[in-house]
Amino acid sequence: MRWWDIDPVLALEKDLFPDDAWSRGMFWSELAHARGVGASRRYVVAYEGDRLVGYGGLAASGDLADVQTIAAARDHWGTGLGARLLTELLRHATAFEVAEVMLEVRVDNTRAQKLYERFGFEPIGFRRGYYQPGNVDALVMRLTTTSTVSEEKKHG
Repeated sequence: MRWWDIDPVLALEKDLFPDDAWSRGMFWSELAHARGVGASRRYVVAYEGDRLVGYGGLAASGDLADVQTIAAARDHWGTGLGARLLTELLRHATAFEVAEVMLEVRVDNTRAQKLYERFGFEPIGFRRGYYQPGNVDALVMRLTTTSTVSEEKKHG
């Protein structure tokens, strides 16, 4: 992701996550940590022609990475775009040499949960009221890097 991707990312973000969309400042802050020697973030985008249809982001610290966000346009649900974005994020996790990849997913987003489970993520707990202002719980999921490597081979 580059600075010129922020406006189309924000449009998709607001469509998909109207109650808890990230702000422009949040994306700028993430991109500030995605470049240079000490980079700790990786953000990817997917375009179909001139239209941004998906994006995802990963943050790494020490031996732990966290999928910050991942989204696919509604008309691309079920096309494998989410799996391709996640595969790319997991490749970056491998490059960061992390031991585990974590993520939070809304408890009511079973479609995304099934995607993560296919990649080997396992539920490990809940964060009550994590998504605001709707007060929706998050399911916390974890993947170890040994699973990451085998899933890359399967989906890559």
